[in-house]
Amino acid sequence: MHLDGDTAPDILALLGDRSTLARRPALRIEQAADAATLRAYRRLRHEAFVREQGLFEKHDLDDRDDDPRTVTLVARDAAGTVVGGVRLGPACDGPDIGWWTGGRLVSARGSGGVGAALVRAACARAEAEGVLRFEATVQVRAETFFRRLGWTRVRPVTVADAPHVLMRHPIGRVAAHAAAAKSALGPLLAALAGQAPHALGGPGFVGDDGAPVPGGDLVAACDAIVPSMVERDPEWAGWCSVLVNLNDLAAMGAAPAGLLDALAAPDTAHAARVLDGLARAARAYGVPVLGGHTQLGVPAALSVTALGRAARPVPGGGGRPGHAVRLTADLGGGWRAGYRGRQWDSTTSRRTDELRAMLGAVAAGRPAAAKDVSMAGIAGTLGMLAEASGCAAVLDVAAVPRPAAASVGDWLTCFPGFAMLTADEPGAPAPAAGPAASAVCGELTTGSGVSLRWPDGQVTEAVGGPVTGLGTA
Repeated sequence: MHLDGDTAPDILALLGDRSTLARRPALRIEQAADAATLRAYRRLRHEAFVREQGLFEKHDLDDRDDDPRTVTLVARDAAGTVVGGVRLGPACDGPDIGWWTGGRLVSARGSGGVGAALVRAACARAEAEGVLRFEATVQVRAETFFRRLGWTRVRPVTVADAPHVLMRHPIGRVAAHAAAAKSALGPLLAALAGQAPHALGGPGFVGDDGAPVPGGDLVAACDAIVPSMVERDPEWAGWCSVLVNLNDLAAMGAAPAGLLDALAAPDTAHAARVLDGLARAARAYGVPVLGGHTQLGVPAALSVTALGRAARPVPGGGGRPGHAVRLTADLGGGWRAGYRGRQWDSTTSRRTDELRAMLGAVAAGRPAAAKDVSMAGIAGTLGMLAEASGCAAVLDVAAVPRPAAASVGDWLTCFPGFAMLTADEPGAPAPAAGPAASAVCGELTTGSGVSLRWPDGQVTEAVGGPVTGLGTA
């Protein structure tokens, strides 16, 4: 960014930027929605970067101005005059992989506070678009200004034959999501871990999606559905109670044998809706409900236990440095209504043979390690696999199989319906997984945490350390 001394929403108000609003109560930041607004913004740019600073000879326009994906934010004063602007958009041609850059930040002379407000608004917009890497090249004299706004220096660069600095806005979405989902587990479950030789799955299976039952080939998994979801979306809660538990068995290479449900509901009508979703899912997957428990007249709650069989369960902690990381995911379907950006629904539109083929992928391929992608999302679940394996993980962002309708930020942090992360020797064949897409998209390394690797070779931190605190399996 070069820095100079319809009814779009007011982004400052949405951000709660009270300090700037207090100084300039009529300042409004919005997306440029018409040609006249864009012209006003570009006039400010021309005045600052061509006439005053001489960074460009005739004009400062480039291919980013012509890219339809580029977003331009402008600031207006009390009279509605454009007094500043900034543009932002994908850094690369082709599919948007969640790497954006900002640029051409400008403010009119005497419009104090506008630059900072525009930078904050650009950061908020980038994060709202699911961006996980947001950078800008700024003039050397503006480095301190950006540091005060929380940006970090990456390296010196040259733009228009003038020294600049590449700055990066820290985005902690992946780490925050993983921590919210799983970080309390290690300390919380410490009391159970030492009670018996087979507690928490036993040696080699600590923190796994299911637990091998001692003395045979039985594998058990148990998951509860968030009570608020059981309350407001009972049919979907019933479906998901089957889905998540069968995915847990599948991650261990276990063939499902049956389900047990424990349901609490305020009345029979609500219980019937939950059981309808559960029964439809059980039929779709071809897995019987063996029994369970139902209680009425109480707040809504639902948990399901799944039983399966595997002679040699696949551990979640079997990975080693040098192993290739593969994601196998069903990219069909779309966002579940009411859960956009959080829950992807591909399974309700699949046939039984397709669902069973996906469930059998880990059993057929027998990788060294496997984990079902849980509510921690793809990046958080990879962190769990790496933690259990005593490793770190690197994820190649551009290689991750992803549906076109999902941003990178949403896809790496959502619950994706069916998705398996596996680790194995490089060159291991892709598993037979029916309609699911599968691709190698990273590797395990020494250390801890999860990093994102970008097409330009840059690596950014996604998760700084252990996800669960359960330790190595």
